[in-house]
Amino acid sequence: MSLATLIFRIGILFALIILIDIYTYQGVKFLTSGISSLKWRSGIRIGYWVITIGFLALATSIFFVPSAKDGPSSKLVTTTFGFFVMAYLPKFVFLTFLMLDDLQILVRFAGIRLSEFWGSGVSEGVTYKGMSRSDFILKAGVLVASIPFASVAYGILKGRYDYKVRRIKVPIQNLPKDLEGFTITQISDIHSGSLDDRDAVLKGIELANAQKSDVICFTGDLVNNKAVEVEPLLDVFSRLSAPLGVYSVLGNHDYGDYVRDWKPGEKSKNFQHLLNLQKQMGWQLLKNEHVLLTKGTSRLAIIGIENWGAKGGFARYGKMQDAVVGLMEASPSVKVLLSHDPSHWDAEVRTKYSDIDLTLSGHTHGFQFGVEIPGFHWSPVQYVYKQWAGLYSQGLQHLYVNRGFGFIGFPGRVGILPEISVLELVSKA
Repeated sequence: MSLATLIFRIGILFALIILIDIYTYQGVKFLTSGISSLKWRSGIRIGYWVITIGFLALATSIFFVPSAKDGPSSKLVTTTFGFFVMAYLPKFVFLTFLMLDDLQILVRFAGIRLSEFWGSGVSEGVTYKGMSRSDFILKAGVLVASIPFASVAYGILKGRYDYKVRRIKVPIQNLPKDLEGFTITQISDIHSGSLDDRDAVLKGIELANAQKSDVICFTGDLVNNKAVEVEPLLDVFSRLSAPLGVYSVLGNHDYGDYVRDWKPGEKSKNFQHLLNLQKQMGWQLLKNEHVLLTKGTSRLAIIGIENWGAKGGFARYGKMQDAVVGLMEASPSVKVLLSHDPSHWDAEVRTKYSDIDLTLSGHTHGFQFGVEIPGFHWSPVQYVYKQWAGLYSQGLQHLYVNRGFGFIGFPGRVGILPEISVLELVSKA
């Protein structure tokens, strides 16, 4: 894309934002017209434009600050996007009511003109409990718009570190008695470069350890882009421990593929540094390979492959054929696959590796936005990923998609909270 094209598109985007703000401001003017104090009335109106201009200045700075080149992992980009969602999602809601008000005014105007033409009168005195129709509609708009504002604000200030433990029973056919009740704690998508509250992260790691599972598995995206992101939290992640070990795989963000200005040799050094850091933390990274765990007289295989996805055009580094070499001869009673991208399950695992009992994935984050209540859960990500959060089963095979430990892009979580999942193997009835 040429620089001229980029500038043109950015200009169009900014023009649309300004038009939205100008239109929304008409509603603000109407609602504040009843405030008797000139000081308060002027303060609210001036404050509206101060916030708007401040956002536009912040958004513009992205194109001039070098650190913004890291895209959605940049602190500046993350902050700007968070501000945009918190400020403009309520505006879009309010805009709907404002347009509804303008529509009813247009209809009333047309009615008056028609009545004048036909020589009859119309009533213009419709009110709702002492309020004019416009006053009622716009105040209702403010009330409804306050809901997404409060939700997004909570998601940024509190939700992003509000770790939830989810316990799931996974039925396995012919499960040996020694593996009955075997537990796996799964975390995924840490995105170290986004984490800015060390104490909150430590509590999350301690919560994972407190589940006292047989093993802990991490299913990729330790960083946003660069290995150095882990270093400030190296001692925190090193605390993860389980009797049979901590195992991990790589996600699409772990390869440094999204950094645009690597110098010669830097990308490979960065990747090697990431591998070394995982060793320092005591995690066993599985790169297209497997390990056999023994409990009693039974064996369970943990298979780990590098990133492999069927959606989004992400690079495929995973090689299942390498990961399962020698597995048939070992004859483990249960096979658990760690694969970052859940689209791998339908695309390859179920069709070619029907002997894998359980696949653990992450990647989607549940979009960090959605609704989850008993009996109903929804997120925009479900229109891209068929399996996006929770347990999915097909025949004797199961997939669990973790909602993620960290965040990226939007600096919060609304409705879809960070997750520590505990999967318990049980005999299939």
